[in-house]
Formats: sequence, C-alpha cells, structure tokens
Amino acid sequence: MPLTNIKIKNAKPRIKPDGSTTTKPYRLSDEKGLYLEVAPNGGKWWRLKYRIGGKEKRLSLGVYPDVSLKDARAHRDEFRKQIANGIDPSHIRKAEKKSTSAQNSFETIAREWHTKFSANWTADHAARTLTRIKNDAFPWIGNKNINDISAPELLTVLRRVENRGALETAHRINQICGQIFRYAIATGRAERDPAADLKGALPPTRPKHHASIVEPKKIGELLRAINEYSGSFITSTALKLSPLLFVRPGELRQAEWSEIDLEIAEWRIPPEKMKMRTLHIVPLSTQAIQLLKEIQPLTGRDNYVFPSNRTVTRPMSNNTITAALRRLGYTKEEMTAHGFRSMASTLLNEQGWNRDAIERQLAHSERDGVRAAYNYAQYLPERKKMMQAWADYLDTLAKGANIIPINKTINI
Repeated sequence: MPLTNIKIKNAKPRIKPDGSTTTKPYRLSDEKGLYLEVAPNGGKWWRLKYRIGGKEKRLSLGVYPDVSLKDARAHRDEFRKQIANGIDPSHIRKAEKKSTSAQNSFETIAREWHTKFSANWTADHAARTLTRIKNDAFPWIGNKNINDISAPELLTVLRRVENRGALETAHRINQICGQIFRYAIATGRAERDPAADLKGALPPTRPKHHASIVEPKKIGELLRAINEYSGSFITSTALKLSPLLFVRPGELRQAEWSEIDLEIAEWRIPPEKMKMRTLHIVPLSTQAIQLLKEIQPLTGRDNYVFPSNRTVTRPMSNNTITAALRRLGYTKEEMTAHGFRSMASTLLNEQGWNRDAIERQLAHSERDGVRAAYNYAQYLPERKKMMQAWADYLDTLAKGANIIPINKTINI
C-alpha cells in the first residue's frame, strides 16, 4: 500500500517487548522500489531499490522532511527512466560527486582566488604568491575538497616548509591559505578557516631589518662615495636620488616621466605601483629636481626615468642600486637599497619632525584602507618642508661637516 504523509509523519522507532528501542532500522514501502528507512534515533531516509545488469542496488534520495513524499517519488521516476535506458543512476551520481569535488578542491579555489585578486597586485607579488602555494601546498592538499582540510593537516604542510629552514615562508603560506579559505567561506564552499586555528602553532619569526647607515659621519662618507660613483649615468642618478627620496627601491626604478611634475615639484606614484595600493605624493627638493633635470635630456623622451640598459621599454633591474652599493664597497651587512628608508626614518625622528608626517612620507601601512585612499596628501605642507630640509641636511653631511642632530618641532 502506498505511503501517505500522515503515515510518514507518525512513523516512530520500533520498541522491543522490554520497552527499549530497537537497534535496527525498519522500512516503510511505497511503490516501484521506493521506501522510507526509519532509524533507531528517529531519522528517516528515502531509498530506492532497483536492479540493473542482474544486480540489486540501492540509492539514497535524501532525508525526510527535507525531501517530501512528492519529491521522493519525482526523483524515483527520474531514476527509473535512466534505468529503463540501461543507465545506472549510481554511476551518474558518482561522476557528479567527483566533478563537484574537483570544483571545490583547494587548488581550484586557490587559483580562482588568485585570478580574481591578483589583478590589483604587482606582477612580482602575484607570481611569488602563486609559486609559494604551487610548490608547498598543492602537492599535498591541492586535490582535497577544501571543506575537508583540517588544521592538523594544514600544519603538516607548513611543518615541511619550516623543517627546511624557511620559517618566514611557512608563515606566509599560512597567511595565503587563510585568505583562500576565507574566500571559499564567502563563496559558500567552505565552512571555516583552519589556518586561523594555527595561531601560535609555528614559532615566531625574527624581524628582518634592512642594513642601513644611520650615523651622520658615516652617512657623509656614503654620500661622498655615491657622488664619485663611476658607473652609468642612469645608475648614478638613481643612486643619488635614493637618499633624497627614500622611496622603496621598486618604486624608484619604475618611476615614469608622466608621474613627475617639475613645475610643482611633485612625483605622484599611482596606486598600482605602491605596496599599499594608494596614491603616494613625493615632494621634490631643489636637489632632486636638479638631478631629474640633468637626466631628462637622456631619458625624457622615453617612458621610464631609469630605463633598463637593454631596452627603454622596461625599467632598470631591481638589483641595480644594490649592485652599485656593492661596487662602492658596501656589503649587504652594511647598507642596502632599502636601507635609505631606515636612514631617513631614524634621522628625521631624531630631529623632531612630526612622526605622522614621516610615516606618511614613508608610505607605511594605514590600517583603515578607505582612510588611506583619501589621506595621500595628509601633512603635505609639512612634508614638503621636511623633504627640503632633509636634502639640505644631506648636503651638509656630504661636505663633511660635523652635524649634531637637534630636536626641531615644526609648526605649519
């Protein structure tokens, strides 16, 4: 006799003569192989019994009441049509499950995340991020359903990286994986972020400091060495501008003439070139303008201020400034291209300039991304005054004067 909604709703676990609940499920038959299986805990599952190729098989059609009697019969009729055509519905389900699993694999979602977000990154950062997870995550968890990856399993992946002495890389990979898991959660393909559970599971990294010279007398010696640099004129100019502007090395080498306005003495670096992805203004001192005017006849017709020595369509190499410092005799333990930023930060703070103005000029991270996007001109009058005073101070050091830093509060 076919089932009814009332009969299904009233179906309860069977009770033994001694009053205890049976430990085995029982079945309530409907029609054409469809039946309801009632479990000892009261759960109710729809099943379809069918024969194909001479073998009896069963297929789950879902849980009642999520799947109603009407829906269960509709599923049954659909599957019976497949069976009549010699198609085993269990094979189709396995193929669909495999396809869904592949679509929800860690690697598939990671690549999707990378494609979507890397458009706003620098090319170097995008390539480095993908390489890290391709080499250190995909081989072990790439094929796994992202929702099945546990925190201990992810930790095992990170331990492999840590054990080869790349602790900082292990932390970076965990950070990247966390972003991927959160993207999967937002798109409905994962329920939680196991990377967040690993806080404290890896030893902390030791902060790396870029080698820098901050003693005034030694800065003067460095500046005099830079002024006597005998390499190419393009490299020499970039080297001389490094302490004056103290931007990141990558920002300097990719400077374009279209970004520089010598009339108003400003270099406006577009967001896509900045680490924090916001517009950055670099006030130009008279010394910086003079250097730019000297190189303009050589590269001013090209796109880049400091083009590659191989082609003007690309900027100079990212290790050009560092190589020049090595040529001057400075080791990596003494001075780096990035060290000009530490030099300026240390000395300007010692001299009493507004700390916030210094941080803004260094283009350091702003916690509020929206605020950062609108604060690119913050403290600009003071920063212009500071950049000129800094250039004048460097000139004095280069001449060998004995300069004693003094605290100087600037009121604009």
